[in-house]
Formats: sequence, C-alpha cells, structure tokens
Amino acid sequence: MGRPVVHRSPMPGLGLSMGITFTMLSIVVLLPIGALLLQGVSYGAEGIWATVNRERVWKALYLSFRLSFYAAVFNLIFGVILAWVLARYRFPGHRILDAAVDLPFALPTAVAGIALTALYAPNGFFGASWTHTIAPVLNAGLAWPEAALNLLVTGLGFEPWSLQVPPRIAYSTMGIFIALVFVGLPFVARTVQPVIHEIEREVEEASATLGASRLHTLRHVVWPMLLPAALTGFALSLARAVGEYGSVIFIAGNKPLVTEIAPLLIVIQLEEFSYDGAAAIGIAMLVISFAMLLVINLIQVWSRRRIGYV
Repeated sequence: MGRPVVHRSPMPGLGLSMGITFTMLSIVVLLPIGALLLQGVSYGAEGIWATVNRERVWKALYLSFRLSFYAAVFNLIFGVILAWVLARYRFPGHRILDAAVDLPFALPTAVAGIALTALYAPNGFFGASWTHTIAPVLNAGLAWPEAALNLLVTGLGFEPWSLQVPPRIAYSTMGIFIALVFVGLPFVARTVQPVIHEIEREVEEASATLGASRLHTLRHVVWPMLLPAALTGFALSLARAVGEYGSVIFIAGNKPLVTEIAPLLIVIQLEEFSYDGAAAIGIAMLVISFAMLLVINLIQVWSRRRIGYV
C-alpha cells in the first residue's frame, strides 16, 4: 500500500497563525480570567463566600442577571423582527434606520446613559409625561384587575402581586431595563440579518405553493433556519447586558438593595481598595455567566442538530 496523500493547505503559515492565535487568546482572555481566579484563590473559599453571602450582594446579582435576561429576551423578539424588516423590505429611510441600529456600538456608554437619563428622568422630555400623566392613568386602569388577581392569588395562599407600573422610569428597574435593551439590541439584529439575506424567497414561495399557511411557514420553515443565529445574538446580548456599567449607573439611581447592579459593587470594592472583595463578586458573576452561556450553547447545538447542521 502506498503512503497516504497529505493534502496541504494552499495558504502558508499554519503553525505561525496558530501560534499567534493562541498567544493573543491567552493575553486577551485567558490571562485576565486566570488572574481573577488566582486572586480569588488567594482570598480563599471562605472569604469569597463571606463577601458574596450578603443581602446587598445577592440583591445586586439577582437584579443584574434578572434584568439582563429580560432585556435579552426582548432583544431576541424585537431584534429578529427588526432584522427581518431591514433584510426583506425597502422603504424611504431604510438606510437611516439601518445605520441607526449600529449607534449603540459606536456611542460611548456614558453618553448613552446621559442621553437616556435626560429623556426618561422625571423632568425629562418623556419622563415628565410618564410621571405626571401616563403612569397615573395606567395604574388607575390596573387597579381593578390587580384587586381581582390578588383575590385569587391570596385565596390560593400566595403573596399578593402588584400590577402597578413604576411612577417614574429613570432611577427605577424600568430605566435599567431600557438601558440594557439599548446596548444589546444591535447584537441580535446584526447576527440574524445576514442569515435572513441567505434565505431564498423561493423557499417561502414553495411552502405556500404546497398549501402551508404563513404561520406554518414561519414556524416550520423560516424560524428553524434563524434559530441558531438568534440564539447567538441572544447570548451576545445577554453577555453585554450582564457586564454593562457605563449606561446603567446614570439612569439606575444606584439605590442599595433596589437599583444597585453588581458591576457597581465591584467598582465600590475597588474604590475601597478591597481587591479581594471585588475579585469575589467578579468570580460569582463569572460562574453564573458561564453557567448561563453553557446552557445557551447546549441549546444551540441541539437546534443545529435538529435542523441538520453539523
């Protein structure tokens, strides 16, 4: 038997390119994470738990990850719709809208926070209308449904629920949610948009020719093709929201146990020269983020196998 034929790449420098890749990956990603873990190891498991196991830290972690998840879900839904509109339709102002999607990428987060605060603060352009007109009307309309719901809920032995909207947008959890949606929306739209461009219109027309309804075509033909890209955009949006700091601190109000986010606690620890405390909170965020992204990646693998992607 002859020697096996080795097919070499026409592009030179495999070893060099791999070396550069691993070197830069180590410098940019692995070394900082390793330094954080090393700082945590020097602090000790008991020290990390003592720092994290406080009401203020738990509240901040819960607020950050809960609102980040809500914002990522909202961006997943609205981002897919936005990407579909930009990819499939042409209308006056299309280029302006397409360029506006990238503004959160280019805009400094501090500038975004100031702009959002100026808009949604109680004396802002929209915030004043919300505080003095919109919120009171909504809360008055929700009073009877809230009473009926709580009558049922308390009868079942649960705590009463509140359907009331916040009296103001800025300096509340709603303001944080809006800021996280603002910074995360482009990740979903820009991830899904190229995939929509690749879907031939003939696929949808063939489905319609075979008698499928529009809803059936969307659910069983188009959406499976978009799902891997949509999940990628969701993961990117979630990761950006979890670590967001600049745009949130201006609109959050930073009230302990209410509107204080986890990244702010890390900054506070650093300002107090408590590097071990900052590392402990950072490790907690790293572990939770890794677990969430692992679940998302497993769902991505499942979705790709389901639709026949390798």
